[in-house]
Amino acid sequence: MTLRLRPDVSTADTDYGTVLLDGVGGRYWQLNGSASVALRVLLEGGTAEQAAQRLTATYDVDEARAREDVERLRVRLLDAKLALR
Repeated sequence: MTLRLRPDVSTADTDYGTVLLDGVGGRYWQLNGSASVALRVLLEGGTAEQAAQRLTATYDVDEARAREDVERLRVRLLDAKLALR
């Protein structure tokens, strides 16, 4: 499942990952490097499986863990109302 951020959510890449700013609620969210990689794939229209594959190619993580991490990120972004399906 691809993902898109709400129009009022801004992103900024940092040396440590990505920061998301909720323009409505005023809250900041800091994503680490691996979450940033997964988010980028999802926002570019990739699937959760493709994001997990990118994680395994970039980091020393097994595929099952990468899939879990991508799904957890997706759920948290949706629960926080930062992202739309």
